[in-house]
Amino acid sequence: MAQVQTECVLVVPTELFHRLGYFQGFSSEVDRYLAELFSPEHTSYRPRHEVEEDPSFKQLIPYMIFRYRDQQGRLLVFQYTRGKGQGEGRLHCKKSIGIGGHISADDSTTGTSGHATAAYQEGMRRELAEEVAIDTPYTERSAGLINDDLSEVGRVHLGVVHVFDVEQPLVRPLETDIVEAGFRPLDEILADVSGFETWSQICLKALFAVK
Repeated sequence: MAQVQTECVLVVPTELFHRLGYFQGFSSEVDRYLAELFSPEHTSYRPRHEVEEDPSFKQLIPYMIFRYRDQQGRLLVFQYTRGKGQGEGRLHCKKSIGIGGHISADDSTTGTSGHATAAYQEGMRRELAEEVAIDTPYTERSAGLINDDLSEVGRVHLGVVHVFDVEQPLVRPLETDIVEAGFRPLDEILADVSGFETWSQICLKALFAVK
């Protein structure tokens, strides 16, 4: 009988996150968390099917947001709807502004925890290459972290938010399950926040909402 390969994903103990400074929602204090979260003594790769149901670990997920400012000064944000073929079944048919996914042991050259930062960067590049084509120059920065312990999905994930400022609105989906995709004026998105997945709602309110 053929052996089914088990996907192992990058995780950190939830206790570490609490020790560094627990928050619910969004934190812009990137430097406070990332060095320790990616430290070899804390990271490991564990079977995805186990940690999806185990809140004692947080799976580290890059969450990449694309924005564009047009000649009139309007801010537009890339959005899409998750099709039923995307990996996380609990998010199907939800609108999203974030592209991303799990960091796999396959993203590391060794499959060990010692190269977590490099594996994370490689995994982020892989997710981008698989899900979207970016046909324009851009700049990228780490903008914060997302934690949502109020949802079943959020309890086992910790998002690292990356903002991509693109020179032109030339980002297009490569996966058939990224549907209704494109740049939309921010004011229209904010008027429809309730239609988005929770992580997108958290980012929209933290990064873009007019105070």
